[in-house]
Formats: sequence, structure tokens, C-alpha cells
Amino acid sequence: MNLWQAFKMAYRSIWGNKGRSALTMLGIIIGVASVMTIVTIMQGQNKQMMEMFKAMGTNQIQVSANLYNGQNIFNELYDYCLQMDDLVDGVTPKGTLWDLNVVYGLKSSRDMQNQEGGGAMMTSTTQFILGSHQYALCNNYQIARGRDITKLDVDDYSNVCVLGAQAALDYFDLDDPVGKVLSVNGIPFTVVGVYAMKDESGYTGGWLDNIMVFPYTAARTFKQEMNFMTEFVVKAKDSDARIKATAMITGFLTNLIGDPNDMQNSKGWFNVYSNDNYMEQNNEAMLMMSLVLGGIAGISLLVGGIGIMNIMLVTVTERTREIGIRRAIGARRKSIVTQFLIESGMICGVGGVIGVALGTVLSIIGSQALLKFRVLPSPMMTLGAVAFAVVLGLVFGMYPAVKASGLQPVEALRAD
Repeated sequence: MNLWQAFKMAYRSIWGNKGRSALTMLGIIIGVASVMTIVTIMQGQNKQMMEMFKAMGTNQIQVSANLYNGQNIFNELYDYCLQMDDLVDGVTPKGTLWDLNVVYGLKSSRDMQNQEGGGAMMTSTTQFILGSHQYALCNNYQIARGRDITKLDVDDYSNVCVLGAQAALDYFDLDDPVGKVLSVNGIPFTVVGVYAMKDESGYTGGWLDNIMVFPYTAARTFKQEMNFMTEFVVKAKDSDARIKATAMITGFLTNLIGDPNDMQNSKGWFNVYSNDNYMEQNNEAMLMMSLVLGGIAGISLLVGGIGIMNIMLVTVTERTREIGIRRAIGARRKSIVTQFLIESGMICGVGGVIGVALGTVLSIIGSQALLKFRVLPSPMMTLGAVAFAVVLGLVFGMYPAVKASGLQPVEALRAD
């Protein structure tokens, strides 16, 4: 018997018991669909996180530090980073201002609260940030129009600001904001530049582009003390420089502030960390979660495989006389094994194809609901799922196939 005949016999056997075959496939269908959906959504979430980290910038060192006496620590940190010019490209504070009312023409940040426009929340979510002339460099922003904040702006306490792409759209629509004057808490501030759109994919919800950056010395203009700024960003040249600079900044702050865990001898507190470390930890966590959830879903595949073995044993029992006749007229054991393996492989293969189709639909629905964008299973995952289902059928069909081939012709022909 050639392979084509074996496939035709397997097809007739499966089609002749449609209900039983469908129930047998159910475990494979559920298992394949579950694994595909879980892994695809986890990959989509990981992609979303990676895009966010990428948009925020790589080789960043986040520094949180404060002195209990209220002294601003930025000048000391800035001077120290200047000495590490072989490791560090720039440093900036990242202070946040709250409860500002920004007015331009008939538009007001407070009036626009809870309104939507341009596909993202408007200025109700605008971040008002105090930074140095190196804020854009440290946070991976590029100037699209106008200019960036300069060191002269910082030193002269200039009333200027740079807008993110979404903030510029909220206040000025399609007009060019450069040179226009905003009223911030009644104080005029000139828009000197606009950053290029940073989050074009929308993975981060647009908050990276909904910003308004002022020179950090504008804190005095808003009658706020400088010591409230405790967050700083240091931009390293590369990953190796980031590791070295992190260690050096930690040592510098330890000498300046003391051990933050020693409350009696410490002059304040600090923390030094990197988004790249979070990125690596996120990758590891996502991988572990995918393995755990995929393993749980894989249990249904195991149950489905046991179901395949069970139904193939029943098939062997039902077709004992057929097997006896074939053995009596000269069929080899290899032919009997091949026939039953093809049948079990076909059942699992068809179940795998249906599971892939169901998993694709569930992946689209699940990713749209959970991540707000569609994620499709990769071609490699799709092919791998079908191939794995076929292999599963061959593995769990081996025992029934060998058992069928081992039947003696005389005993098989005597079976009822």
C-alpha cells in the first residue's frame, strides 16, 4: 500500500465518524488556539513596552536625589557629569509643575479638560516640565520647528518654552507655534520650538508628545523653590558607558549624601537606576510569564493527545478483522503502523489548522481589547503550531499503531 492509499483510507475513516473525530479534535483545537492567543498577546504587550522604552530613549540613567537641608543638588550633579565627558553626553533635571493654567487665544488648559482631539487626550494630560538645555538630548527628542532651550535661556531666566507635538496641536491646531506667546498663570512665555512627534505608533497613549518644557530656572518665575526638583536624567554615550557612569554617579552621591539606608548619618536620599535595566527585566518577566501561561494552555494539548491515543485504540478494536485480513494477504507491520499514524496525524493536523484559525481570531479580538491595537500571530508561530499538532498526533498515535501491527492474523480474523 502506498502513502496515497493510506491517506485516502485515513480520510474515509475520519469522515465516516465525523462526530467522534470532531470531539477528538476538540482538545487539539482548544490547546493550539489557547497557546497561540496567549503567546501572541504577550508578544504584543512586550512590543508595546519595547516601543515605549525606545521612545523614552536608551542609555538613560535616572537619578532621584534630595538633600534634607533643601539644597538643590543639580549643580553638583551637573558639574560632576561634566567631568565624565568620555561617558556622559548630557544631564538635565526633570521637574514637574502642577496646577498651571495655559491660555492662548480662546483656548485654556482648564477649559479643555476632559475634551478629546487629534486622537489623544488634550491638554488635560499635558505635562509641564522643567529641564535644562540638554533636556531634549537626554530624553531622545528632536526639534522639528524653531529651536531648543539654550544654556543662555537657563542662565537668564528667560520666559520661553518648547512644546511637544501633541501640545502644539492642542493649542495651535495647524498653525506654526514658533514665536507665539502663551499665558502661563498670567505670565507671558514665548514658544521657541516644537519637538518632532515621538510616539507616532500611539503605543504610549501619546503622553510623550503632550509636554511643555520650560528652563528649570523658571521655577522662580512660578514662585516655586528649586529644591522640589528631585528627578534627573543623565544620558550615557552607550551601554558600556551607562554601566560605568551608573557606578560612578552612585559613588559620587554616596560621598555627597551618605548611605540612604543609614538614617542617622545620611544627609538625604538617592536612587540611581536605568530604563535599560527595566527593559531587560521586562523581557525576562515577559518570557517567564509566556512560558508559564503557555505551559498551562499546553496542558489542554496533552489532554488532547491522550484523547487521540484513546480514540485510536478504539479504532484498532473496531477494525480488528480488517487488520487481520490485511495481515493474512501479506500486509507488513510497517504498512499497518503507517496507516494508523497517518490517521492520527491527520486528525491532529486538521485540529491544528482549525486551532490556528480560532487562535488568530482570538488574538485579534484579545489584543484589540487589552492593548488597543491588533496583533497577529507570526507566520513561524502559525506553521509551528500546525507542525506541533501533527507531531503530537504521531507521538500519541504510535502506541495504538504498534498495537494494531502486532495483532496475529488468525486471532484478528476470529474477532467479532
